[in-house]
Amino acid sequence: MTQYKIPVIPGDGIGPEIIAEGCKVIEAAGEKFGFDVEWVKYPHGADHYLKTGELISEDTLAELNKNPVIYLGSIGDPRVAPGILEKGILLAARFYFDEYVNLRPIKLLEGVWTPIKDKTPKDIDFVVVRENTEDFYIGIGGKASRGTSKNLLEVSRNLYSVKFGLDIETDSEEIAYQIGMISKEGTQRVIEYAFDLSEKRGKHVSSVDKANVLSDIYGFWRKEFEAVSAKHPGVATDFNYVDAMTMWFVKNPEWFDVVVTPNMFGDIITDLGAMVQGGLGLAPGGNINPNGTSMFEPIHGSAPKYKGQNKVNPIATIWAGAMMMEQLGEKEAADAIVSAIETNILDAKVRTYDMGGSSTTSDVGSDIARIVLGK
Repeated sequence: MTQYKIPVIPGDGIGPEIIAEGCKVIEAAGEKFGFDVEWVKYPHGADHYLKTGELISEDTLAELNKNPVIYLGSIGDPRVAPGILEKGILLAARFYFDEYVNLRPIKLLEGVWTPIKDKTPKDIDFVVVRENTEDFYIGIGGKASRGTSKNLLEVSRNLYSVKFGLDIETDSEEIAYQIGMISKEGTQRVIEYAFDLSEKRGKHVSSVDKANVLSDIYGFWRKEFEAVSAKHPGVATDFNYVDAMTMWFVKNPEWFDVVVTPNMFGDIITDLGAMVQGGLGLAPGGNINPNGTSMFEPIHGSAPKYKGQNKVNPIATIWAGAMMMEQLGEKEAADAIVSAIETNILDAKVRTYDMGGSSTTSDVGSDIARIVLGK
């Protein structure tokens, strides 16, 4: 029997509850498909931070980096200022493991309501490949005031005046700036991942950018997209500005197979994609390093107001677990988990409140596990 040792970070809020159901379903799949999982829990999250002052150490990251996958519940707690846990744990892990692909399936399951009129599961079945380590998320930015950075303020005014022929008020006391950066290597590798994925699907890759306005950074993205595309002549392509893409997601989701996007735009359109497929409770995600450590999680937050109530929908976490097992090579088990999720939804007997039912988190996990086992 194949043995897997999988690190688990349950995290904050509802994280421990939903991750428990994901583990339960994976264990059922292991029983059916002949593998066994040893779960290794890590305490990192709000409680650990408030108790010890530690977010996640480099020693812990190095230890986690010895594993091909990590299962994550959720990060975020109102007792800690916004951004501290998210940057100090979640983003720290993504960057340390160089998880340069954020993979988001946008798939409408049978039995799930979508807010898009007249669209069915055959119309909504694509994936978004979001670049995950560059763009405006690299952390270069700040604020400058006249008293501390007068030269920077003057340079910004002068640049604006030269570019647009306009004068700027000289009594402005402060500016804020954020710098986006993408690299040739970083851009090429995520686009290459998207093309390789599309070769296994519908052989169509759609690029998202804003090259008509942010022409330096996203003009560069387009150039690299075209270079990678030339190596895949059998894959159809198209370019989309991000504002237009939000319209097409809603109007014609059936147009898409694989969508590849820079980091910031991917952050925006994947939440829209989640609603297209029925809501955040049904939206899994993977942070992928194809040759290293990958981390799988639901894309929704920690929902602290529901902590400990055994109330929330665990399906996104269970689906993320299926993605994790597929990453480990257990595709048959992964497919069985997704099929069991769909059967649970179609049966409409064991559902959480957000899907019109009154079942608990653990009820849903147990039902999906039962279906996986064929009971």
